[in-house]
Amino acid sequence: MRARRHLDLAREVAERVGGSLDVVRTAQDLADVLAPAFADLAAVDLAHPVFNGEEPSKQLGGGDMGNAALAPTTAVWPADIKRGDPVPPLPDHPLLRSFRHGDTVVFGRDDYIALVSDPQLVEYLVPKDAHSVMVAPLHARGLTLGAISAWRCGRSDPFTEDEADLMRQIASRGALAIDNARRYTREHRAAVVLQQRLLPPATTDSPAAETAGVYLPAGGGAEISGDWYDAIALPSLRLALVAGDVVGHGMPASATMGRLRAAIQTLADLELEPDELLTRLADLVQRLAAEAPAGDHDIIGGTCLYAVYDPVTQRCAIASAGHPPPVLVRPDGTAEAVAISPGPPLAVCGMPYETTVIHLEPGSVLALYTDGLVEHRDRDIDQGLRRLTDALAVSCRPDRALDETGRALLADLTDQAPRDDATLLLARTRAIPAADTAHWEILADPAAASKAREWITRQLTMWGLDDLLFTTQLIVSELVTTAIRYGRPPMDLRLIRHDALVCEVTDSSSTQPRLRRARTTDEGGPGLFLVAQLGGRWGCRHGQNGKTIWSEQVIQDSP
Repeated sequence: MRARRHLDLAREVAERVGGSLDVVRTAQDLADVLAPAFADLAAVDLAHPVFNGEEPSKQLGGGDMGNAALAPTTAVWPADIKRGDPVPPLPDHPLLRSFRHGDTVVFGRDDYIALVSDPQLVEYLVPKDAHSVMVAPLHARGLTLGAISAWRCGRSDPFTEDEADLMRQIASRGALAIDNARRYTREHRAAVVLQQRLLPPATTDSPAAETAGVYLPAGGGAEISGDWYDAIALPSLRLALVAGDVVGHGMPASATMGRLRAAIQTLADLELEPDELLTRLADLVQRLAAEAPAGDHDIIGGTCLYAVYDPVTQRCAIASAGHPPPVLVRPDGTAEAVAISPGPPLAVCGMPYETTVIHLEPGSVLALYTDGLVEHRDRDIDQGLRRLTDALAVSCRPDRALDETGRALLADLTDQAPRDDATLLLARTRAIPAADTAHWEILADPAAASKAREWITRQLTMWGLDDLLFTTQLIVSELVTTAIRYGRPPMDLRLIRHDALVCEVTDSSSTQPRLRRARTTDEGGPGLFLVAQLGGRWGCRHGQNGKTIWSEQVIQDSP
């Protein structure tokens, strides 16, 4: 009969212990199996570093451990011991040294009291009516992780040598399960730290919008899955907003996320249209998949939403690579998902992406997110999207900080231990006042450069930017001359005043300008080389109807 009970107990340990990748949960499962089936009371103590996934010290003693589990949970322990309490250090003793060497030790009550010797420790450690205790080290992969203490009280039989052998087997299996959970905890923490280090600052403040991003890693034994967000400042005061989710989990997903985020920032600097940027990003993902080890090609991929907001025109261009649509909260408090035409995920090439353009009033909030925020086991993504939309309509108030709103939404809309990462990026848009912009149509006339200088002089004088007058005249003269010589009508000149003065010349030609030094035999002037020397920075972006060459100059002591 006793042998049958031992077999049943060993089988229960195998079935119940090790199903969780949480260290404390695994320790509690181990204690629950032991009490009351094997002992009246059971406690599992672990080295402090083990709780955080780290390796314990080589010389583990009582003072280095904390309680991880008690069973049964309804039992009254001496001195009201609670889970998480530190284990007091014990004096040196031959039997204690045997335990440190991996041996399971058994004490009668009197022997244990003599071992402890301190009356206060006896009151703290020894349960009432206890007559014997068995202590087994949790030893796995050359590490002593902690110990199991099993107590028998009242009329229970004392522990036998056969039961000590059984406890050794149980402790060995339990130690492996706890060590697996410890190693997972360490890897999960490292992946989370890597993921968070790869993410941008949580908040940004730019002329186009203020943004706040929040990120919640997966929990409950699930690995992180490489979700990210980004807010990228672009020339001409524009702002790019990004949300993405890569295929896979753990460190490989974080590494892929970091590569894609860096690629998007580089492509954003090229000022590509959203659909063109996603096309090039999909090409990159295909190359990453081709470089992956055999068998991993199918786990390289992801989804991405890319949006560019222009605070001068208040237009926002959006394209999606298999990513859920953003949610727009208008200044009047109404909210709805933006109707977009999503293209295929990034792992699929050869299919086009489509750009959707919407108008955003100042004070609107555009919410980008990943599917971990709207997909749950008890509801589909459409239900989750409606829930998110309703929550945004209630929470996105003008008097409430965006980062506070984001944290509250993430807490309300996700499970306590989410099975997938969740990110949310909120952007409250702004508009450049009409008084800070000026527009002038360029005629296809050789005298246009001279007229542009006259117009620039009047406009900058009105804005009080006389200190930038000379350099701006030179820059505009070169840009207008380049447009007339190499571009096509219609052409126009635009000025934007903020913390920098932006000069833009747009024409209908798609010809890419090239920076070079002027040679002595050239009939023309230094052109864009001069623009690059005079302005803080310059560049060119292409649109559906032509290109825009721009130059920026910092305004000193700008309001």
